[in-house]
Amino acid sequence: MKAKSSTKTVFYCSECGNETAKWMGQCPACGAWNTLVEAPKEPKMSLGTRAKRIAQPKLISELDAEEELRFSTGIGEFDRVLGGGAVRGSLVLVGGAPGIGKSTLLLQVCANLCKTGKRVLYVSGEESAKQLKLRANRLGITSETLYVLAENALDNVEEKLRGLSPDVAVIDSIQTMYRPDMASAPGSVSQIRECTSQIMRLCKESGTAIFLVGHVTKDGAIAGPRMLEHMVDVVLYFEGDRHMTYRILRAAKNRFGATNEIGVFEMLDAGLREVENPSEMLLSGRRLRHLCYLRDGGRAARAGGGAGPAGALCRGTSHAQQQRL
Repeated sequence: MKAKSSTKTVFYCSECGNETAKWMGQCPACGAWNTLVEAPKEPKMSLGTRAKRIAQPKLISELDAEEELRFSTGIGEFDRVLGGGAVRGSLVLVGGAPGIGKSTLLLQVCANLCKTGKRVLYVSGEESAKQLKLRANRLGITSETLYVLAENALDNVEEKLRGLSPDVAVIDSIQTMYRPDMASAPGSVSQIRECTSQIMRLCKESGTAIFLVGHVTKDGAIAGPRMLEHMVDVVLYFEGDRHMTYRILRAAKNRFGATNEIGVFEMLDAGLREVENPSEMLLSGRRLRHLCYLRDGGRAARAGGGAGPAGALCRGTSHAQQQRL
């Protein structure tokens, strides 16, 4: 007689991460509909072994603000959206549709940081080390301080990060990372929540600035629980039409700066190029957008969905962000 499986399952909300014992149409915590997904119940893990040091309270007047150093990424548009550059010990989430250029952008950032003498580790959970080398060759990137690691197990990634002690690290992507001590599959709500929490503690303890790559859903939101965006310091969206060459980088959350800035890039064969004068680029595409207006009766152009670069840039930007354009 076969023994019954003792594996218990619970339901997680994909929006807020709330856990319930049974399925419901509406999440009782955040009120979202049809967001509960079934997953194996994870055993309770002790947090006592994680705390390696005990923090002591300090007077706010005694804290030195200079400890939170900013440094330039070498890309002016990227620095502007970050609020003046990256911050040491920060956790930045970069989301975007597949093929939009997230990995290309961050690899170029890594190359620029290496030119300034910083040690950088690029962790890839989707591509092999040879594939990253091919991408680097296409972008013309060569560096003696850029390390590459093809790994999915987060425990191994943490071990290499602590041993190498890089100034900056990139994890591509958070949906492919997993903790071996958890039964759920990579990309599940519980895996994303625990992996992000572990990475957040790591970057705060080590002072390494870490960039996370995140996939987006068909609705344009970052895949995973909504609490993922609450845990990180900065949330960036890299957007654009894959059939056009222009891309927009905007901030949805920034603990170190404003969120009303956008960066404009152009995708070329040799990588992404900064568009320092978007107004000139938009004016050059006015004639093509006007033709689209006549073709579609004005619907696409009024909605910012024209076939020219102006239409590609207007989609997904607020009125305040369009003022720079």
